Amino acid sequence: MKIVIVDDDKLVAMSLKMIIEASNEAEVLACGHSGKEAIKLYDEYKPDILLMDIRMEEMSGLEAGEVIIDKHEDAKLLFLTTFNDDEYIVKALSIGAKGYIIKQDYESIVPALKAVYEGQTVFGSDVMGKIPGMLKKNREKGFDYEKFGLSRQEYEIVELVAQGLSNKEIADKLCLSEGTVRNYISTILSKLELRDRTNLAIFYYKQV
Repeated sequence: MKIVIVDDDKLVAMSLKMIIEASNEAEVLACGHSGKEAIKLYDEYKPDILLMDIRMEEMSGLEAGEVIIDKHEDAKLLFLTTFNDDEYIVKALSIGAKGYIIKQDYESIVPALKAVYEGQTVFGSDVMGKIPGMLKKNREKGFDYEKFGLSRQEYEIVELVAQGLSNKEIADKLCLSEGTVRNYISTILSKLELRDRTNLAIFYYKQV
């Protein structure tokens, strides 16, 4: 994996570089320290994953991420932040980010990078702890899934995708085969005219 790190705290950026490279799972191509630098470095290196802080002066990581994904549709962004906030989580998903983990959870960084590299959407354990509450709010509002042409089973699969579960995990939870889950997700994406699982999660959280 080729990684670019952007964090306005230079010490944090260097610590992340050491953690990632010590794993022998990835190479850090460059470190930046601002949103504007993130855009420049992404254009220059085209990394497999951009690991980026959210709160930075002048241009936030979310603002920079939006510019990057607009220019590079296949960009994989993993946000790393000290702020465990619903608004940040939803915004990160809405711009097409592949993950959001809490900065203090250092042990999860390399596994999260590997998961994103393999095409998964990743939430850190602290973020996952907030998702049941977000789901509860969604149910209380009454997400009218039938309005979107979804069956109850399809809606349950949308919920689980939004929680970051893999096809295998969804299959195990719903007592289905992985192939059946894949077929369901393809049908759901077609019905909702969405591109991929990340967009499906974004769609879900926009209903919250």
